[in-house]
Order: sequence, then C-alpha cells, then structure tokens
Amino acid sequence: MEEIKSLIRTIPDFPKKGIMFRDITTLLADGKGFRKTIEYLTERYSDREIDKIVGIESRGFILGGALADRLGIGFVPIRKKGKLPYKTLAAEYELEYGKDIIEIHADSILEGEKVLLIDDLIATGGTMLASIELIEKLKGKVEECAFVIELPELKGREKLEQKGVNVYSMISFEGE
Repeated sequence: MEEIKSLIRTIPDFPKKGIMFRDITTLLADGKGFRKTIEYLTERYSDREIDKIVGIESRGFILGGALADRLGIGFVPIRKKGKLPYKTLAAEYELEYGKDIIEIHADSILEGEKVLLIDDLIATGGTMLASIELIEKLKGKVEECAFVIELPELKGREKLEQKGVNVYSMISFEGE
C-alpha cells in the first residue's frame, strides 16, 4: 500500500488554513497506481456477495465505476441535491460549515440487495452516514464501506462502526 500512498498528493491549507487535503487526482493520473488500487479492491471483493456498488460524488464515481466493471455488477451514483434526473430520495448531513443534501434514484436499489458503498476518503463520516440512510430507505443492505484514504483523527470509522457497518480503508494518514 505504500506505493499507492506515495502517489497521493498532500496540499496544505486547502480548502482552509490548517487542513491537509489528500488529493487522489495524482493517484488517478498514474496508470499503474490507479490499476493497482482497483486490483486491490477487486481482490478484496471478488468473492463477496455484492449486488451493487454505490459511489459518492465525485471521486467515489471513479473508483466505484471501475470496480463495478471489474466485478461485473451494477453501479449506482449518490449525488448532491438536484443533479439526478429521475425520482429521488434525499438525506441531509452535517458539514463543518453547515448542512448539505445528497440524493439517490428511488429505483436504483432493490429490496434485499447487498451494497458496497465506496468513496475516496473517510473523514468525519457525515456523507457516508447519510448515504447509508438512503440505501436503508430503499431496503438495501450495506455490506461494507470502502475507502482509499482514512483520516482516523476525525473518527468517521468509529461513527460507521457504531451504526454496525463494516469499514475498510487502504491507507491511513494518521497525524500526518
């Protein structure tokens, strides 16, 4: 995993002072690194019973779409409010500076479907908790939440695990 971690750029003080932004665009731009990332995820999930992959806007789309293709299963996007063209369900979540809303198509997950929820990074877990709420409203079951990067000091994993959700992260940036 160190080879993948070395391809992630850190941008100090973005989007505001004191934040160390972990930028995966450098990983995505590296063909070998991106392929290796998807290979690790494919290896982890190839023998699991997963019906759909749900990715969160926007980097979760890139990872989730590539992984869904490798696994031969469907991909479902979760987007910010107003971006999906059909009937949707919505969930609100907390941000550092306010609230936001995400949506999923109302017919995208069937009752009982097993879902892998994926995004590039877990920080506070707010978006992920709202996403789980949407999947559960559709009567799907979140089998696991997967991330390339985890920021443990922000305790997102703990919040998800308290909800009874399995969490997998490839790389941790603890105190870095």
